[in-house]
Amino acid sequence: MTGGRTVTALRLLLPAFLLGAIIAISFLEAPLKFLAPGITIPLGLGIGRLVFTALNILAGAVLLVLTAVSVRARAGRSSALLLGGLWLVFLVEVIVIRPILNRRSDLVIAGQKAPGTDGAHYAYIVADVTMVVLLVAFLVVTVRAVLPPRASSPTTGV
Repeated sequence: MTGGRTVTALRLLLPAFLLGAIIAISFLEAPLKFLAPGITIPLGLGIGRLVFTALNILAGAVLLVLTAVSVRARAGRSSALLLGGLWLVFLVEVIVIRPILNRRSDLVIAGQKAPGTDGAHYAYIVADVTMVVLLVAFLVVTVRAVLPPRASSPTTGV
């Protein structure tokens, strides 16, 4: 891997930041907001739409910069495959799953009866778990590329 310290730092910090944002929003804020006193389903859905829109904008921006710095660093094949996977999951969330969830939340917020979208909710959860796994894998690959090789032990050969 080539590239300066800034490129290396961004290749480590950006996925770690996005990982933290996804965990905080998808796995903490989203379910907990409905437990707060006075939060109705329509109000919770309205808040959720704002928060997840912001998370999607953040994820898109992080993926753009991460892709640019990875190209600059001439990152290896593993990094490229992981980045491709991250982009694929992100695009499926934004183009396929979110519109289904938005249509349902539009109806609920307007006070109308909405069809169930448990499948879409589960798909979004699976997509976010997949993003988490891919981000952790990207970090591991990047750390391994940045760290110097370990010297083998004379007694164990390891």
